[in-house]
Amino acid sequence: GLSKYARSPRSTQFITWLLGVAIFFDDYANTLIVGNTMRPVTDKFKISREKLAYIVDSTAAPVSAVAFITTWIGAELSYIDDATASLANFDSGITSYSLFISSLKYSFYPILTLCFILILVYTKRDFGPMLKAEKRSRKTGKVSASTKGVDDEPDMEDLSPVKGAPLKARNAVLPVMMVILVTLFGLIDTGITNSYAEMVDQGIAVASESWGAVWSQIHLISGTDNPSFFMKMGKLIGQADSYIALLWASFAGVLTAILLTVGGRIMSLFNTMHTMTTGFKTMLPAIIILTLAWALAITTQELYTADYITSILQDSISPYAMPVLIFVLAAFIAFSTGSSWSTMAILFPIAIPTTWAICQAQGIDPDLSMEILLNVIAVVLAASVVGDHCSPISDTTILSSLACDCNHIDHVRTQLPYALTVGSVSIVAGGLSTLLGGGWLISIILMIVSLAILTGIVMLIGKKVDE
Repeated sequence: GLSKYARSPRSTQFITWLLGVAIFFDDYANTLIVGNTMRPVTDKFKISREKLAYIVDSTAAPVSAVAFITTWIGAELSYIDDATASLANFDSGITSYSLFISSLKYSFYPILTLCFILILVYTKRDFGPMLKAEKRSRKTGKVSASTKGVDDEPDMEDLSPVKGAPLKARNAVLPVMMVILVTLFGLIDTGITNSYAEMVDQGIAVASESWGAVWSQIHLISGTDNPSFFMKMGKLIGQADSYIALLWASFAGVLTAILLTVGGRIMSLFNTMHTMTTGFKTMLPAIIILTLAWALAITTQELYTADYITSILQDSISPYAMPVLIFVLAAFIAFSTGSSWSTMAILFPIAIPTTWAICQAQGIDPDLSMEILLNVIAVVLAASVVGDHCSPISDTTILSSLACDCNHIDHVRTQLPYALTVGSVSIVAGGLSTLLGGGWLISIILMIVSLAILTGIVMLIGKKVDE
């Protein structure tokens, strides 16, 4: 639907970015849908496959990393919850979901990457290998540098619509909306249940386990006498069981898609179920990676790796340096393994306890200790995306190349300078944020300054690509 508004190279790239942001719930689905949908349109306006692959790849993981309702959130929250469970002098009432939400102010790389794409699109400028690719495509019409695909790259699944099927927006919108709505319902419902249980444990009188009864009394466990609506809602969602909510939402989304497909006579029930299992198959590599990463994380826990590292570092390193060190380490692991999820599984059980212990050992103020911890949580997630974007063996990088029908090495070579540019600015901003005291105001100011620096870099070394 949105592709019809693409009327020039600039507007086409913007629509590609907009689709990438709109499909926020899963990076795999984002890559496959946006790449296959926009490829014919970008070819029409002589936009290089390298630029298309970059926009697709650099919206998929960043938006999934910071959105509230994604396939990432369940894994992220389980890692955070396990890592904070045994922290000394840590407020056990703070849930993993509220920690994730609070850490978003330090998620510089995902947010700056999304903005950096807009800067490139608006200024019509590129630099490095991407500039050569764009000039080649505009001048010669050759959207890809390679004349044929690489033999060892696997073929993509055929994602083109079924012949003769009605192309209706509701078939795509309704399943996504169902996932979002059921997730919100699940978060509120499980939040009510858990808040009621906490009130009972604390001896707080509450009429019943219902929305009205719990909502009227939730201020008693929110830490303030007159909380705002958003504070109360934040406490409620913070008490929720996101794992159960996402299970409900996933099932509801799949069921809605099946009913729309069969009810609209797009495919028979047999073909619908066959296509569904084919879609499940694309997630198998991610499941294998996660399983192995969880095994490694459990191994490091059993070996008391975090305790050992803490005992070595707690007296010899400044807590303010932890976000920078974790950023470098997470980016290196993600680059080496090619997986953001495995990086999170490996680092969260080590980075969170180590950071908190160092802050405690050096007598850092509790509020500032929490800000440093939130920064580290955000950095593990953000830096894993940096390494993922730079790695030639990354799953989403490979999927982006395949979905956009772009030579994989060309995609990595053209994306690398952009990822490193934004990553370099992000690591400085992340390091300064808690050094200056942390908080939303400092983060917003640093975000604005970082955007100004990135714009200056594009204007200084970038060259205009004629439409």
